[in-house]
Amino acid sequence: MALAETAPAAQPVEFGLPSAEKDNDAASFVHSEDIAVPLELAHLDAAQLAATHRRALFKLDIRIMPAMFLMYFLNYLDRQNIASAKLANITDDLGLTTVQYQTCISLLFIGYILMQVPSNMVAGKTAYPALYICGAMAAWGAISACTGAVHNFAGLVVCRFFLGVVESVFLPGAIYYMSLFYSRRQMALRTAVLFSGSMVGSAFGGLFAVGILTLEGARGIAGWRWLFIVEGSMTVFIALLFAAIMPNQLHGLRGFSKDEQEYLYWNFGKDQGQQDDRDELSVLKGTRLALTDPKLWLLLGILYCTYLCGSSLNFFPSVVATLGYSRNKTYALTAPPSLLCVPVMLINGYVSDRLTSPDFAMMLMPSSFYASAIVTLSWITSSMSQPATKRAAAIAIINAAANTPNVWTSYLYYAPPRYTVAFIVNVISAGLAIVFSVGTWLYLRRQNARLDRGEDLGKNGPTVAQVAAGFRYIV
Repeated sequence: MALAETAPAAQPVEFGLPSAEKDNDAASFVHSEDIAVPLELAHLDAAQLAATHRRALFKLDIRIMPAMFLMYFLNYLDRQNIASAKLANITDDLGLTTVQYQTCISLLFIGYILMQVPSNMVAGKTAYPALYICGAMAAWGAISACTGAVHNFAGLVVCRFFLGVVESVFLPGAIYYMSLFYSRRQMALRTAVLFSGSMVGSAFGGLFAVGILTLEGARGIAGWRWLFIVEGSMTVFIALLFAAIMPNQLHGLRGFSKDEQEYLYWNFGKDQGQQDDRDELSVLKGTRLALTDPKLWLLLGILYCTYLCGSSLNFFPSVVATLGYSRNKTYALTAPPSLLCVPVMLINGYVSDRLTSPDFAMMLMPSSFYASAIVTLSWITSSMSQPATKRAAAIAIINAAANTPNVWTSYLYYAPPRYTVAFIVNVISAGLAIVFSVGTWLYLRRQNARLDRGEDLGKNGPTVAQVAAGFRYIV
């Protein structure tokens, strides 16, 4: 069903910049095509409005998306460099058993999972979400660099756990952060760009490792220690740079004309049915609303099964190593599958935005688990979009719960070279993800039909302002 974007003629909805930024000497809005258009844009004809849209969106993308891509790239490097360190003899140097190594991997995800919801509660309330994310980025880079100084299992466990705690800020925070700037029809492609950073990190993380490990023995330091030190230090530096560049809110953007700012603010409100208001609902009430919404559990089912399949990437270097290649060839062979994910995700995100059909992702699941994940994440932001605190809580709850397979799937990869049990679980999970996707699609279609009949969906439906603006779920 196509998204309805028109408000009832008798009740135009205002989506312009906050009243403090308006000209007090004139009416702020004019009525056009059943949508209240800000007075500042009334002088633009259709062609000029389209040009303003293109310029504003391009500037916004330049300010936000390269940072999102590189952040996730470094997030992946700092989280997964332990797999490269294993091939560089970290287990021998620290005297780790197989179970101890697997425990180090699992404990990171325990911290990562436990802190996502509290972190996004903060992100949903802070006036400076960009600074919050960049601060966390600098912190995880510092912890990653400190990992290069550990000398035993206990030290590695502590570093990995707190690395997970700090990294928990990023993914749910980044998705929520992007949802503050982009409309629902723009989120799938931007989420694909975000996840491309992770895939490129997966593809070239091993090659980065090859280069850094050439420092083996320099200043008497083992190569795997240099790996953590160099990649962690690079993350800290880039985090400080991004803190000065990334915007914190949609209005008051530097480098944008008045028309461009007005258009972005109006277009966001027109799509959402209302503007974001972080003070509209308390964090606890927003979380309670999210937990009692059936949509959360349906979307969680999709993402949980998808992430269960995707957890195989955590062990990809070890799986490839069973083929008997040298260390450098093993690193190189981990790149092609991850690189294949990038165009698949971008195409999938682009098509999903254009067709407004999130279930399209399931058709590409055999090619890339993440092609499904990026559209599911954008589906979360579009289906549970308001109030803002509910959206922030829903993103974190779903992503945190969906990441729990990373705690226990490490123990499935115990029988090389086939890893039969692990891949049977992956196949079953892929099938269940499709089932949950179809179930979500049917549920949202039914909700849209009820909205068409003028029924009240209650606390699990759109807000009053969204209903007045003709909001419909994207299916």
